Amino acid sequence: MVAVTTKPAAVDNPLREGLRMHRTADPCAVVMFGATGDLAHRKLYEAFYNLSVERRLPQGFAIVGFARRPLTDDEFRESVKESVEKYARNKPSQRPSAWNAFAQGLFYVSSDFDDAEGYTKLASKLEEVDKQRGTMGNRIFYLSTPPDFYSHIIGHLGESGLASGKSQGVSKATSVLNTGTLNPNTFFAHDGTGAAWRRIVVEKPFGHDLASAQELNRQISEVFPEDHIFRIDHYLGKETVQNILVFRFANGIFEPLWSRRYVDHVQITVAESLGVEDRASYYETAGALRDMLQNHMMELLTLVAMEPPTAFDAQSVRDEKAKVLRAVKPFATPGEVAQNTIRGQYGPGAIYGKAVPGYRQEKDIPHNSNIETYVAARFFVDNWRWAGVPFYLRHGKRLPKRDTEISIHFKAAPHALFQHTAADELEPNVLVLHIQPDEGISLNFESKLPGPSIKLRSVEMNFNYGASFGIEFADAYERLLMDAMLGDTTLFTRRDEVELMWLIATSILEGWEHIPPPTFPNYRAGSWGPAVADELIARDGRSWRRL
Repeated sequence: MVAVTTKPAAVDNPLREGLRMHRTADPCAVVMFGATGDLAHRKLYEAFYNLSVERRLPQGFAIVGFARRPLTDDEFRESVKESVEKYARNKPSQRPSAWNAFAQGLFYVSSDFDDAEGYTKLASKLEEVDKQRGTMGNRIFYLSTPPDFYSHIIGHLGESGLASGKSQGVSKATSVLNTGTLNPNTFFAHDGTGAAWRRIVVEKPFGHDLASAQELNRQISEVFPEDHIFRIDHYLGKETVQNILVFRFANGIFEPLWSRRYVDHVQITVAESLGVEDRASYYETAGALRDMLQNHMMELLTLVAMEPPTAFDAQSVRDEKAKVLRAVKPFATPGEVAQNTIRGQYGPGAIYGKAVPGYRQEKDIPHNSNIETYVAARFFVDNWRWAGVPFYLRHGKRLPKRDTEISIHFKAAPHALFQHTAADELEPNVLVLHIQPDEGISLNFESKLPGPSIKLRSVEMNFNYGASFGIEFADAYERLLMDAMLGDTTLFTRRDEVELMWLIATSILEGWEHIPPPTFPNYRAGSWGPAVADELIARDGRSWRRL
């Protein structure tokens, strides 16, 4: 007789009924520097309002706007309402009571960023907000300003005493999903010590090169400890980017294949159909390399290449990402830069059948600008797992479509058993992680065509997030803002990561200074970039994946 073992029946717990099964943050006030700017109005206010509608914000929550434009609290509330109505998926007009509740927590201080008196006014406003809203002295300082103001703001926060406050670190609030247990204490955010915390969120660009990034890190570390500094990269808040780690480390079928033994090469593509739009002043000082490759794309590379962390916490995950960046060797000479990188600039062309100007014809762009709008590079991760496997990165503006993806190209089967039976040449297997706009995962493999003879054709299996889960994705900023309120730095960039990414990027920038720039423009708007970018990968006997 075979014994049959069954699990004991689950006992219903009436205390679970109606309990929100997600993390809860401490009461806090968010000071929004640059409160009247484009980023705040297009992204941040809608993210906070969506969190409010979904009851993810703490009951004691407030936003204190800080900017030069003279506004009253009521005028500020009205301007935020207009932006939220325009951009948010939850409209104030559809839920007036929800908006009114959120608007009660909006306040405003008018001041120049380098005026010490303004920070005195801010301190008074925050004391008022603490009493009125019950924010308990917990504060997040969000730098949503041009980077030129970062040093002024950080210095004044330190000198005024606004940044002082003994932090509790990560809130005791946690997630039943993470712990697997129900502890009543985990749903009460404050630890009872009475100590208020102060954190700072800094938008990119974090520095202009290695030296400026190191200087900014030095300035900010004099005022805030590292675990209270949140260098935000909105790419890390995207569901599909976070799912890279889940896909790799929660599925035993894929992780054993994730190495030089089976992977031929990796491609990371960030394609944009838009041009420079209204960002001329920024883009002329940044270019494609600083704007995208140095941060977003290097972050994607680390998530693809990192080793399994010992735990899914901030220190363990960021330790492994930093190890990858240390294994990517900076280019030592201009010759190495020329051999491994390509830059381009778009000229006039057409996008979706509509004529568009070249970069040099865009508003406020110099007619002889040599700023790159396209960059491609080949990197190697010199460690045991990835030795000899090239990582090809490309990014460009005014390409035929908007698409961000990571493709893992596997080596061909060792014995070409069916080499004479394929309709076309046998294609290697490719696993594609689609980041945006159509989030999902696809895998191509060879299959037999129906019929009496053996004929092969490459086919594709697709997983689509929207179709599978039937939900609308929250904006990346919603996840990241929630994590900042919780004190969870896992999805934010650590000091050494920033400097390592800039070390790699600066080696390219310095190499370009010794190499005559290409004759710009060198690709047509609506094309897939300059022809030399195809040559970069073709030299290795490979080609860019067709999107």
